[in-house]
Amino acid sequence: MKNDLTVEETFDLAVKSYQKNKFHVAEKLYKEILKTHPNHAGTYVNLGMTLNKLEKYKEATYCYERAIKINPNDSNPYYNLGNLYKNSDKYEEAINFYNNTIQVNPNHLGAYNNLGNIFIDLGEYKKAIKCYTKAIQVNPNNADVYNNLGLSYRKIGKPTLAVESFSQAFKINPNLDNLLGSLIHSKNYIIEWKSFDKDLEELADKIVKKNRVCTPLQSLLLFDSPKLQSIATQIYVKEKYSDRNDLITVLNKKPNNKIRIGYYSADFRNHAVSFLLANLYELHDKSKFELIAFSFGPEKKDEMYYRISTVFDQFINVRLKSDDDVTKLSRELKIDIAVDLMTFTQYNRFGIFTKRCAPIQVNYLGYSGTSGAKCIDYIIADKTTIPKKNQKYYSEKIVYMPDTYMANDSTKKISNKVFTREELGLPIKGFVFCCFNQMFKLNPEIFDIWMNLLKRINNSVLWVSPQNEAAVKNLQKEAAFRNVDPKRIIFAQRMKKMSDHLARYKAANLFIDTFPYTAQATASDALWAGLPVLTRIGKSFVSRVPASLLNAIELSELVTYTKKEYENKAIELANNPIILKEIKNKLNKNRHTKPLFNTKLFTKNLEMAYLKIYEKYVNNKKPSNIEIK
Repeated sequence: MKNDLTVEETFDLAVKSYQKNKFHVAEKLYKEILKTHPNHAGTYVNLGMTLNKLEKYKEATYCYERAIKINPNDSNPYYNLGNLYKNSDKYEEAINFYNNTIQVNPNHLGAYNNLGNIFIDLGEYKKAIKCYTKAIQVNPNNADVYNNLGLSYRKIGKPTLAVESFSQAFKINPNLDNLLGSLIHSKNYIIEWKSFDKDLEELADKIVKKNRVCTPLQSLLLFDSPKLQSIATQIYVKEKYSDRNDLITVLNKKPNNKIRIGYYSADFRNHAVSFLLANLYELHDKSKFELIAFSFGPEKKDEMYYRISTVFDQFINVRLKSDDDVTKLSRELKIDIAVDLMTFTQYNRFGIFTKRCAPIQVNYLGYSGTSGAKCIDYIIADKTTIPKKNQKYYSEKIVYMPDTYMANDSTKKISNKVFTREELGLPIKGFVFCCFNQMFKLNPEIFDIWMNLLKRINNSVLWVSPQNEAAVKNLQKEAAFRNVDPKRIIFAQRMKKMSDHLARYKAANLFIDTFPYTAQATASDALWAGLPVLTRIGKSFVSRVPASLLNAIELSELVTYTKKEYENKAIELANNPIILKEIKNKLNKNRHTKPLFNTKLFTKNLEMAYLKIYEKYVNNKKPSNIEIK
């Protein structure tokens, strides 16, 4: 041993060096021990951990495997190998090693927890719940496990159990990363508003102080503040990803014969984003563009999947590939422009973009906000969704589309079926206020206004889309608390066919929007079906989307700027059937003549945007704001 230290003393010195992040020193000391004690299993385990920190993964793997051969009854090397493979997105190998860990040590909390985390990533939430339940049996006081259990329950549509799990985690450790945001969001999902304002105030204060308290999507749902959203997103990206932008210099700048567009999504199926984009894919100019789809979502071979998958030059299922593998494949295919259709929505694979899968990377449609990341070059928007004064809150450069940023499908079919009010559960007479937004977009402020509308308009009802049983019951209680008969809230049944869903909009009189997370595809559906949409415009991208759509169809009179104006406009339209009819007539005329539903025009403009950003790249110019005219 160096300086005549004993094995124990050298080992202790190596441990202390590791704890002080002096990994090269620790590596050298552990290797000294192994020169004279080649069967010292504990040293191999610790050396593996040190090499892992130094990103020497092959050497670390060898050390763990050697430790297992020497002492197969030690759970640590199995567990560390599981972690190593999990961090490389090699889930099959990771699962095997975590199972080996549990065989050796049936009370290994970390193995159960990490197994659950893998199953969440794979979308196998029931398996994840079993793992977390086992972990809680091992240690009922671990906040991380309860938090993960809450995420799993939310995924399988059991929001009440999610709230219980998040609440338990909060009792144990209220400072756990992103827990406060998850708890508030989940309570909102079941319309549990007892401490809503107080919770929001606390969340905003912690975001300003740059604490990790919510995910980017939660910040969109809860705040009408591009500043808060930008801060929350940057915190999240910095913590979760290695946000690098330097790889752009090593990627090929040689022009391809056709520009290769990669569309990356988990939603190439019956999903709102695909309903909007299907016709765009079909109309792309294949003489100028080559389209490649990278699909990593749940395998649902439904109607929309079959329609979309045949349109692409290549449709590649990368669900079981790691982020590194998808990045490598993208580069091998020489993708010029990678379009992330998800950013931070469910099943996203944002890690692919932080590794720079293409020289030009674009944030589009699925997520109505900034990525907060250096690796995303552009966001596609319009002058309504991102006014000039808000550019400072976006990490991306803005591609300004001329009419609206949102693509629409002009071939979308509306069923010829005429639904009677009676079969839809609506009263035969009376004004029908409609909102088919997801219920977690509701909040006490907007619900107060809606209940005021029902009080002021006799025989009126509110027609909404239920998401879960708890939300339905709580919403009815909230109505009664505001002295409104709960029976005046009508819950729409789920329609199997999109064409029938669109057709039933005709039974409503006015679509009233939520705030600050407004209608997106839902607003587009209502307008396409001929139902006027009343919205309140805010400050953030997500609160300005319906205004963008209404401007593109020349119905700006339905855009309001304050909650009072929003309420008064709804009252005016409900009390004046002649004015409302004029608006409906204008909508039905403009649907076929104005830009909103002109998919050919939109596709042409988007392709022009792709050409411009590609030209900048090839000419070695930095990304900058672009306006398409």
